[in-house]
Amino acid sequence: MKKYDPLKLENQVCFPLYALSREVIKLYKPLLEPFDLTYTQYITMMVMWEEEEILFKDLGKRLFLDSGTLTPVLKKLEKKGLVTKYRNKDDDRVVTVEITQKGKAMKEEITKVPEDMYKSFKGDREKLIELKKLLDELLKEDSK
Repeated sequence: MKKYDPLKLENQVCFPLYALSREVIKLYKPLLEPFDLTYTQYITMMVMWEEEEILFKDLGKRLFLDSGTLTPVLKKLEKKGLVTKYRNKDDDRVVTVEITQKGKAMKEEITKVPEDMYKSFKGDREKLIELKKLLDELLKEDSK
């Protein structure tokens, strides 16, 4: 191996993950536009549809987002009337995020997005499912 081979883009594990991530987010864009959601807002709402009420810090952990990234996302979702945030009465450092009725209603309208996403993906669906399993394993190991 030559001294600078590790610096070649083609030898990076991170690059195809980054590139594929960007491509997937690009595929989501037209699917989410009718709902006025960005991809990050969409995945945040996915957790909210599951949990309905969650601590801010737990939401960040689930999404692998730091507070500097999650705070503006929640502000926009709050402005759209999809979630509310409030501080704990006993400890104002603890913030709870709760889905609103409008946010719950959106869940019914947006159920077709995951299937539409699979349809718009040009790759082999089985490979995509296998990739998801592998990535889940890696994320689980990384978050230990």
